[in-house]
Formats: sequence, structure tokens, C-alpha cells
Amino acid sequence: MQFEINRKWWKEKVVYQLYPRSFKDTNGDGIGDINGIIQQLDYIKNLGVDVVWINPIFESPNEDMGYDIADYKAIMKEFGTMADFEFMLKGLHDRGIKLIMDLVVNHTSDEHPWFKESRKSRDNPYRNYYHWWDAEKGTPPYRWSIFDKENNAWKYDATTNSYYFHIFSEKQPDLNWENPEVRNAIYDIMKFWLDKGIDGFRLDVIACISKDINFPEMPKDMHVSKWFPYYAQGPYLHDYLQEMNREVFSKYDCMNVGEMSFVTTDDALLFVDEDRNELQTFYHFDHTGVGISQENFMYADASNWDLVAWKKIFYNWDKVFAEKGWGTMYLGNHDMSRMVSRYGNDSETFREVSAKMLHTFILSMRATPYIYNGDEIGMVNTNHTDIEAYKDVYTINYYNQLKQKGEDHKGFLLSHAKISRDNGRTPMQWDDTNQSGFSNTTPWLAVHKNYTSLNVAAQEKDPGSVLNYFKHMVQLRKEHLTLVYGAFELVDESNEQLFAYTRTLENEQFLIVLNFSDTPAQLNTTIQINKENILISNYEQPCKNNNYEPYAAVIYKTRK
Repeated sequence: MQFEINRKWWKEKVVYQLYPRSFKDTNGDGIGDINGIIQQLDYIKNLGVDVVWINPIFESPNEDMGYDIADYKAIMKEFGTMADFEFMLKGLHDRGIKLIMDLVVNHTSDEHPWFKESRKSRDNPYRNYYHWWDAEKGTPPYRWSIFDKENNAWKYDATTNSYYFHIFSEKQPDLNWENPEVRNAIYDIMKFWLDKGIDGFRLDVIACISKDINFPEMPKDMHVSKWFPYYAQGPYLHDYLQEMNREVFSKYDCMNVGEMSFVTTDDALLFVDEDRNELQTFYHFDHTGVGISQENFMYADASNWDLVAWKKIFYNWDKVFAEKGWGTMYLGNHDMSRMVSRYGNDSETFREVSAKMLHTFILSMRATPYIYNGDEIGMVNTNHTDIEAYKDVYTINYYNQLKQKGEDHKGFLLSHAKISRDNGRTPMQWDDTNQSGFSNTTPWLAVHKNYTSLNVAAQEKDPGSVLNYFKHMVQLRKEHLTLVYGAFELVDESNEQLFAYTRTLENEQFLIVLNFSDTPAQLNTTIQINKENILISNYEQPCKNNNYEPYAAVIYKTRK
């Protein structure tokens, strides 16, 4: 069978997500900076990745670690200067690596000049840049806020006797995209950075920019899965994305990826079908519920794991993009606990093999793969149970809220420790020297205590390390278009331990077998398997006596 492929450069790239605050500190303030990235450009190049996605580095008071922007055209002073940024960009481009920036346009900081003006008076020219509710109309309709100390998305502001709307922290007021002046200002910001030579954007919570501004009452007992009509995919979302494409993306050879909460397989192509001229790709969250309570996503739930159902999620999403559009593949990022701790096994026995297994998975799927910094060496959760160890507003505010109410705040922290975002934000573990070579002083967030044995320097010297396996897997993906564009089909779909699938393009086919369990497992298939045709595996002998080793990963070439 012949398969038509629509080749695009951004489909074939491997993206490395870089959290600058935790990457490398060069000025001794305990915070990663742009010069730290510059120091490690050759390391990034040697990974084999093609694109760097950098988390927000714009001027910010850091209520939400840069996702509260006070100046879109300035670099955060903690990170460096615009000259530093331009030097870093040139360094990346000189090494053949593209850069996409993390852009937050659903909201700004309350310290942004637009909001400072907006709150001065009801007739201020910037008033309509945000969502205001005049107090004489009564209490605004209920909305739950993700980061707010009181779970209230409306904040009263006495200056104008009004409330402003904020899905996230009270210091992150939502922009009013209904106002064309807001949209044009955002497009101007995007052009500013693209004209500097960056290669695209990751668009934070972009599904939320259009809202029902009538703000219908939201039931207080509504489950999170039902929230989307109140927070995202409002009546003009597609209009705004098409306008953004028309005004910005169509004018540049750039890459874009949207963070699209609440999007389903039914409406996915409305966003990424090329004929609609909206986004190129987005990433969904359907597979990220592993280890998280479905009743309250602030709590861990180790029982929430069904590999058969999980396989079906990936199968269904792959079929959406079989002929149109394109997907993304990720298992870790700055908003999640560590990949190995959540999807693999972070015990000393299985950490390395399960990390390699997960890299095999990410890099053998039909989608643009995203790797979060630190995952290439298999960094793991810290699991802090002391609130003083946390920096994330998300964790701190919820903990304090429970404490004030006299509820089980200690039990929350014990549970949340496994899924906290701070798990994925600990400093990069470069070597076994003080503070893991990240800084020469106490860092903003504590280094994981295992840095003396788990670090880049040690793994660079070890041919069998997670790091070197990752590099090998990246090269395999680049050498075989089948691993990029090939058709995806599940094998032994009902197997509760193994995730197995084929990738087929023209006359080439690969069989990928991944054991997601800590016990041996058998594969039921009629496909002819020859151990002589193994492209890569995380064991010398991944299969013994017809049983795949715990967390085994193997790619077979099954057809020429």
C-alpha cells in the first residue's frame, strides 16, 4: 500500500523544551539565565534536536514564573538583556537549531502598563483591554479560578468599584480579545519577535482567548471535565485564530503550536486542517491523567492507570490526523511531574530502562515530538512534603486555602507531592559538583538530592546511558521517515502490559514493542519477528523465552 505524505519541516523536527529558570545559572543569583543557555548550546546541538522551545523570558514579576507578562518586548532582568537574547538566537541558528518562544496572550500581569491604565478609571482608553464587571450590577457570575487563593475568578478593585476577570491568579487578568485593539497589539508583538528572527511560538492556553462575555452562571458543583464552555472555545475562537494566521503566520515561514485544553478528537481538525488557515499543531491533555485523581486533579491517584484505555487514546488521536492536520507527542513539560516518575518507574532498579522505553515511545510516534529538559537523562520527582520547599503558586495557594478552612492540608501535600509542577522545575543536573553544576549558590528551587549519581557529565561518559540512548533514538527518527510519517496501527491491542504498534510507509515497516510494566510480558501477534532485525533496544536481549523484559523497548524492522 502506498501512503501519501505531506512533508513540512516542522513535522520532521524534534523539539527540546527548555525551562530557562532551571537550566544554567552564570551570574550567581541562583536563577538560570540566557548566558547559561549560551554556555550549553553545544550540549543542545549534540542532543540532535532541531528546535528549542523556551519558556517565557519576557519581563515579569513572576507570580506564575513568567506566565504573567509585564512587558512583551523586554527580557526579564533575571535572565539577561536583549543583547544576550540576540546572541543566543544567533548561536542557535549557527548550529542549525530553530527557536520558538512561549507567548502568553490570554492574560497579562497586573503590572503590565495596559492593566495599570485599565484600572484607573472606567473611561480610560485601556479599560476595554480587560474584562470588567461594574459592582452596581451585583456580584459577578461564579467562576472558579485555577490559582486564586479563594477559588474566585473575579477580583474586586476599589478604584473603580468594579471586578476584573482572571482565570488564573489575581495577578493575571484576562485580556479582552473582543477588542480589536487588543488583537492588533498582540499581532504587533508577534511580528516584533518574528522580525528579530525567531522561528515561531508556543501559544499558552490559546483555547481560552475567546469567552462568552455574557458570563452565564457556572454551577459550583460542576466537574472539571464540563468547564470548557465557561473558560474556552468561545464563539469567536476560530475567527481570532484565522485572523492571527492571516495577519502573522502567513507572512513568515514559522512554526506554531497551541496549548489547547478541552479540545476533543471531534473538533481537532477545526484547528489544524491546513485548509482552515488556523494553527499547524496543538497539544491535548487526554493522556496526561495517569496518576491523577479524576475527581480532583490536585490529588494523586496511583490506581488511575489502564494501559489498554491509554493505548486507545493515542490510537484515536492518530486517526484524527491520518489524512489532514498534524499532532504532537509529549510526556513531560513544565506543568507536569517528571516523565519517568509518572509514566515509567523511578526506582533504582527500573529508572534507566523505563526512561529509555519512554524515549522510544515519544520518538517513534506519528507526531512532532517534544522532549522536556532533564528528561533526556531521566530526571525524577523530588516528592517534597514540606510546603516551604515549594515555589509554585498553584501548590502554595491551594495548600493555604485548605489550611485556612481547617481541612486536610497535610494530606493534600503528601498526595500532591507526586504530581506537583515543581517536580519538573528542579535545576538541571549537569555534574556531581556543588548544586549539580547548575549554580555556585543556593538555587531558586532545590536541586534533587540524587544529582551526584544522576547527571549529564556521568551519562556523557557512559555509552549505555539514558542520554546516549536518547541521542541514538533521535538519529533513528531522522534516518527513517517511516518513524515520522508512517501509518500507525496497534498490535495486540488488549494486552495489559505491552504497548505494541507498527509504523508503515510504502515498503518499510517497523514493529515497536514497549513493556509498560515491571514484570515480563508476552506479545500476541502474527507478525514475523527476527531478533537480527532490531534497530534499537534498551536491553541486550529484550525478549527471553517469548517474554519481554520489564520496561523493555525494542524496534524491529519487519519489512523492506
